[in-house]
Amino acid sequence: MPLPFLTADRELDTRAAEYAALPHDEPDHWRRPYRPGPWRVGTAAVFLLLASFVLLSAMIIAMAGSLPGAAVCVLVGALMIAFALRLLRVGIWVSAHGLRQVNLLRTATEPWSAVASVRTRQQPVRWLGLPRTVQGQALIVERTQGAPLRALITDHNGDFLSRPESFERAADVLEAWAAEHRD
Repeated sequence: MPLPFLTADRELDTRAAEYAALPHDEPDHWRRPYRPGPWRVGTAAVFLLLASFVLLSAMIIAMAGSLPGAAVCVLVGALMIAFALRLLRVGIWVSAHGLRQVNLLRTATEPWSAVASVRTRQQPVRWLGLPRTVQGQALIVERTQGAPLRALITDHNGDFLSRPESFERAADVLEAWAAEHRD
């Protein structure tokens, strides 16, 4: 049975490998030069599933007549949905303006003029963001002034675990963006 969405995915991989074939031709739009990985998407899907159960329980509690309890459940469900959506946005975003590192609780933007170099380096990296570290590759941004940023992406984070070719492609695209816009 042919699955057309799989061939479209491979075509997108082929086009994304080339710098000029990014999804948008407008350099002013913020975009992520890689797709979220299966670990990140799976975790977000689990939180969305749990949020649906919490919201269903809020409806049952509201029908039973306890509105304060239902309000608490709706609030918890809304927080779980917000967490899942923010988890999907975590990563590196680039535009002609600079480099944006989106984390769960904060976002840091560096203009290209403040970036001295973007390169990969072998170093201990966190495995799926947990405290445990393993030897791996990390994409490091060195600034013209001040300390370098913490590792942007690693080959053991939620986007690239067990996908080394995707990590290499994303690192190459980010290095190309830095080389083009830094000058």
